[in-house]
Amino acid sequence: MTISAQPARLSTLAVFRNRNFARLWIAQLISVAGSTISWLAAALLVYRLTGSALNVSMIYVVATLPSLLVGLVAGVFVDRFDRKRLMIAADLIRAALTCAIPILLPFGVAWLYVLVLLTGAVGQFFDPAHASVLPEVASDEELAAANSLMAISSQGVWALGFAAAGLIASQFALEWAFYLDGITFLVSAACIAGVRVGQITAEVKTTVPTVLRDLRAGVSFLARTPSLRSLFLVGVPIFTGLGLLNALLLPFSLRILHATEFEYSTIEALCSVGFIVGSLLMARVADRLREGQWLALSFSAMGLGYALFALSPNVPFAMLALMLYGLISTPAVIARQLLIQRNTPNAVRGRVNSTFFVMRDVLMAAGMALAGLADVVAVRVPFIIAALVLLAAGALVLVMPGLRHSAAEWRRAVRMLVGAHSLPGLAAGRAATVADIDTLAAHLPLLGGLGRRDRQALAAQMFVHLAPAGFAIVRAGEAGDSAFFILEGCAIVRYRDGEQYCTLETLGLGDFFGEIAALTGLPRTADVVAEQVTTVIQVPVALLRWMITDLRLRRYLLSRMVERMAHMDLIETPRVRLRERDALHGQLVASPFATLQIAMLEDEALA
Repeated sequence: MTISAQPARLSTLAVFRNRNFARLWIAQLISVAGSTISWLAAALLVYRLTGSALNVSMIYVVATLPSLLVGLVAGVFVDRFDRKRLMIAADLIRAALTCAIPILLPFGVAWLYVLVLLTGAVGQFFDPAHASVLPEVASDEELAAANSLMAISSQGVWALGFAAAGLIASQFALEWAFYLDGITFLVSAACIAGVRVGQITAEVKTTVPTVLRDLRAGVSFLARTPSLRSLFLVGVPIFTGLGLLNALLLPFSLRILHATEFEYSTIEALCSVGFIVGSLLMARVADRLREGQWLALSFSAMGLGYALFALSPNVPFAMLALMLYGLISTPAVIARQLLIQRNTPNAVRGRVNSTFFVMRDVLMAAGMALAGLADVVAVRVPFIIAALVLLAAGALVLVMPGLRHSAAEWRRAVRMLVGAHSLPGLAAGRAATVADIDTLAAHLPLLGGLGRRDRQALAAQMFVHLAPAGFAIVRAGEAGDSAFFILEGCAIVRYRDGEQYCTLETLGLGDFFGEIAALTGLPRTADVVAEQVTTVIQVPVALLRWMITDLRLRRYLLSRMVERMAHMDLIETPRVRLRERDALHGQLVASPFATLQIAMLEDEALA
């Protein structure tokens, strides 16, 4: 078997081979681009008529008001009805409402607020349905890249929308922006019609009592899940600050920087360009850090980025600062989605997503309402305050349950991020999830008795790697501080005997290797080569030692270890008494030689 020198790296865009994901992505790309044009058009219309930052912010407040009225209830319906049909219906209704804006606007600007309110109400059903569908159309291996690319179509495409809105504002009547948005909703509905999504069957008839019961169940699940609960709490300062910043961006650009409307739209567009670049980078590296680590880094960097923007002396500097902000805000957006998707079962995903959307919309509306301060104080002051809030949120993540990580985990994560600790022959892997531990437990029954908390603790210290066929996962003679379990595929264990390679065994689902070097500190004793595309989960030696404190797992691992070493004539199996074996167990951590002795004694005892 030929061993390649370098692994074949999967393309960042490989997820587009999944037609369901591609259709979902295109639908969102087109729809969000149209909505961005109409949003900016609405803001410009109000500012032209009133010249008030408060009135501009009220557009956003009205759009988010439906979260208070129907947001949580919408999540219940998303978990009880066909999500695909809900999305299609929402797109068709929003197309009609958006096209009605230029028709009714001559009768008074109040119609703009009414139609924006209704469009937002319909969106409360679409957004959690869309967020809940993504984990169904993308595998866990694809999920990080899928979320990164979805971030481009949901937020990065604002660059196109703002640029188009600026062009329309300077060259055409703003009413055309709303007709264009209506057309994009129709295109989105057509794309979603081609997506295959599993249907949800409600257990009982949908009534007011069942809706309230399901709503309580969803909120209860969020409250008792540490990572989701912490994500919800840290969102309070984050989204309040972001709402304030978003509402102040237009008056800051026009009043302080003396930008034109077109320059303002360009500033917004460059922020989205930075977001697109960040999303493409995250598609490649998102799984090298845990979600909590990305949140801490991104929130802190966002605070610094907005402080830099607040101090901008001119338009070019502001453009550069906001583009940098777009880049560093990407990890927070993607990590938040991954955290929800990986910690929420499909049955309650709509309610959990809607709860977060309601929290986001309400808090951003509260922040936007505070933008009226810009009419009485210098605009730079609220910017600096909000930037400090983001910095504080980054620090808060470091200590919150479900998001915090030890210093050792941070050091390990940094090595993974820069690639210095990537495996020989393997690209840097992704962080393991509870689903990975569940997969391993299905093939290693000894792990089946672990509760969800223990499985989360295991996943927090493991990484998953993909090895192409014909690839050396580990090589003889190397130092190793980790063992590996096979989640998918198969591999062969071989060692050199003179000029020839001898195959020791073939490994399949649930089998492990690399434990000899990890437990003894000796060089690796054999090559392990992927016979086909193989997924392995990496177990650090400290975690491996903890795992074998379980008597059954220890006996299983050590008996296999002795068997492998005996095949390679590395040891001779001694005949000693059972009490001597028991006396050596306490020395496992202290000495590599004690590990070897224990392994040999276990082999005899099991025999």
